Amino acid sequence: MFSDLQKPSSELFYKSRDPDNTKMGDVVSDEPSDYDDAEFIIIGCPQDEGVRRNNGRVGAAAAPDAIRQILYHCTAPPELTAGAIVDLGNIIIADALEETHDIHAKVVTKILADKKRLIVLGGGNDISYPDCLGLSKVHKNILALNIDSHFDVRENKVRNSGTPYRQLLEENIIRPENFFELAIQPFANSEIYWNYLESKSVSIHTLEQLLKQGIKKTLNSILDKNKSEAIFWGFDMDSVRSADAPGVSASYPTGLTAEEILSIATIAGQDSRGKILEISEVNPKYDIDDKTVKLAAQIIICYLYSLAQ
Repeated sequence: MFSDLQKPSSELFYKSRDPDNTKMGDVVSDEPSDYDDAEFIIIGCPQDEGVRRNNGRVGAAAAPDAIRQILYHCTAPPELTAGAIVDLGNIIIADALEETHDIHAKVVTKILADKKRLIVLGGGNDISYPDCLGLSKVHKNILALNIDSHFDVRENKVRNSGTPYRQLLEENIIRPENFFELAIQPFANSEIYWNYLESKSVSIHTLEQLLKQGIKKTLNSILDKNKSEAIFWGFDMDSVRSADAPGVSASYPTGLTAEEILSIATIAGQDSRGKILEISEVNPKYDIDDKTVKLAAQIIICYLYSLAQ
């Protein structure tokens, strides 16, 4: 497995000079020898080929290391001990997206089979396909939540950042009743794909519906009723309004606020069935004052804080 990953640069791991202010860079290890004792594993997938194929604006390939740069400057949750998290680095990108997905899925499967929790730094949202594929090889009954402005169920002959959940549904990797689309913006999605999801009886919660019913109430209802043994949380950062997350592959002036998406991350950490936290579509090329990268790092911190508590 380690041969499929490139170790992260040691320069990304910020070390605090204040013993009373432990940083994430102080507690996260980049040593594969610490893997066996770790509870959390971080990997990155630095590619945006799926975005390019989907005619989006490229730049997400730079996101994993950009997120690390900010994340390892953040104050660590007090309950997080040194070595509890190991950053194995980035998936080695192959010539073809399909081959990269195969490598990614193999790595994910191994990590989850070793009973670790996984934090995945994208990259384009196409990585949801190998992430859920890997999860399904270890857990046969999975719940998948896509926090996104888009459905990502396009019917294309060639896979891309808009096709992952279509692939997962058609290949029976995730069951329709265990798949939830959250914070969807109707203007950003074709009626054809809306009808496709409804024909499958997939639950759709538009941004308006989610905010009207309440994020906490909606998610707690889903989690309380669903008996799946493992949960995939997919955070596509274009679900956040451009004022709070300008650096994404497809930005909109409407969307979740920074506070709202952080509340989702907190709820995600409260359910022990969570196995994968995936962040996708961060595009540092279009970011302003690192707003989007900082928010991605905060999502991870809120998730870890919530789990620790």
